[in-house]
Amino acid sequence: EVQLVESGGGLVQAGGSLRLSCVASGFTFDDYNIGWFRQAPGKEREGLSCIESSDGSTYYTDSVKGRFTMSSDNAKNTVYLQMNSLKLEDTAVYYCGAAAFCSYLLTSITKGYLEVWGQGTLVTVSS
Repeated sequence: EVQLVESGGGLVQAGGSLRLSCVASGFTFDDYNIGWFRQAPGKEREGLSCIESSDGSTYYTDSVKGRFTMSSDNAKNTVYLQMNSLKLEDTAVYYCGAAAFCSYLLTSITKGYLEVWGQGTLVTVSS
């Protein structure tokens, strides 16, 4: 079964850090590009980052560039999202997803264009 499972969410104070994990099963990171996106209540899905399967290039959207770092451990079939300097507006459910192209994970995210996505993990940033 092709599956992604996120973990690591929780409650954190503004300015703090969290590290999210996403474990893949049923496929490897050679098969698809892997990325993180989020959805806050009442808002559209927002792409955050993506790692290209072809060469490991990593892309970030402007809202998280310089604060969030995405990495992968192919031996563990796991990707991470290290989130620093968290802001109140970072509160959202965070998802990882796999897609044929990083653009599907970074802009106008439509689940129909994703190969698989996880159930999400909630990040709440408090003041």
